[in-house]
Amino acid sequence: MRQWFALKCTATMLLLGLLTACAQSPQILSVNPKVSGDFPHTGNGQSVALEVVDGRDSSVIGTRSGTASATSTITVEAHDVIPKIRAQAENALRSMGFNPTSQNSGGPALTLTLSELNYARGTAEQPLLGASQLQAIIQAEVDNGGNTYTGRYTAKRSQSYALKPDWDTNNRMVSELLSNALDRTFRDQQLANLLAR
Repeated sequence: MRQWFALKCTATMLLLGLLTACAQSPQILSVNPKVSGDFPHTGNGQSVALEVVDGRDSSVIGTRSGTASATSTITVEAHDVIPKIRAQAENALRSMGFNPTSQNSGGPALTLTLSELNYARGTAEQPLLGASQLQAIIQAEVDNGGNTYTGRYTAKRSQSYALKPDWDTNNRMVSELLSNALDRTFRDQQLANLLAR
């Protein structure tokens, strides 16, 4: 009986150790932002040279533990997210009446820079127990006939939870965050007006 109890305790400890290790494993997200529409329709078929770049210092956006632990990093790779942002920017421009292109022919040009993408769980001094603070910043630069316009569009999200979010939950939250930042970008009337000038 005592051996059975010891075996049961050992199995339980191993299972808990495995679950703890899984909970702190790194996550490489594959986000899928989507623009929602309702953008100013100012275009009349003009071509817009579109460039989308990653201006972040690192593809690591945060950690699941809230500390600088290498085992719990959350990563959004540029080679994955930038083409998806570009595709959504093209959709937005088309819905506004423009024709997005990768060739700059001297007409309006739009450069989008993913400046920040952060997932914070606090620090040892200021823990965010059971909560995450997410932030995305997209910078847009428009150049049309020597006239320029720059805008910064910030999307923030605070998320509370009882258990640490799994991959699906984090992927959805970051996707929605980027979608929000893109919507803010293309709803800027000044940006739309300069593209159409």
